[in-house]
Amino acid sequence: MLARMDPIREAHRQWIAHGWADAADGMALVTSLVRVHQLVMERVDAALRPHDLSFARYEVLRLLSFTQDGQLPMAKLGSRLQVHPASVTSAVARLEKQGFVRRSRTADDGRVVLAAITATGREAVEAATISLNSEVFEKPGIEDVHGLTALLTQVRAASGDTVG
Repeated sequence: MLARMDPIREAHRQWIAHGWADAADGMALVTSLVRVHQLVMERVDAALRPHDLSFARYEVLRLLSFTQDGQLPMAKLGSRLQVHPASVTSAVARLEKQGFVRRSRTADDGRVVLAAITATGREAVEAATISLNSEVFEKPGIEDVHGLTALLTQVRAASGDTVG
């Protein structure tokens, strides 16, 4: 039986062998982050699949459920979720088809579109949160959750993300 090789470790070795030693550690870090993202998203998708939700749609529902009156302007949704307006529009359109969200225009400014969570949407996001908590968030796969989060916050800050 062949021994399994860590492809990221091998890539690191190759980076050094090809004269890119100054970039080798950073390449391994970034490649590891991308791979961990894939692995975590597989777990998230598996937890959300029974609820017929993607993580993007789940985030919209969870954010709306956290607001005082269960609604936000579409532009504010995108800003708070840190995603492109087209992504929010797509997610909200799908949620609307599912009966989890309804859209309306504000009375005082007809250009502003509000997304509001429905009772069915509240039920769906609560059930999905139970699944995510028990299947992913409570068991993220690392013991030093606070330490890793702090390190990732440094990466976010260095990339210009608002972290304070």
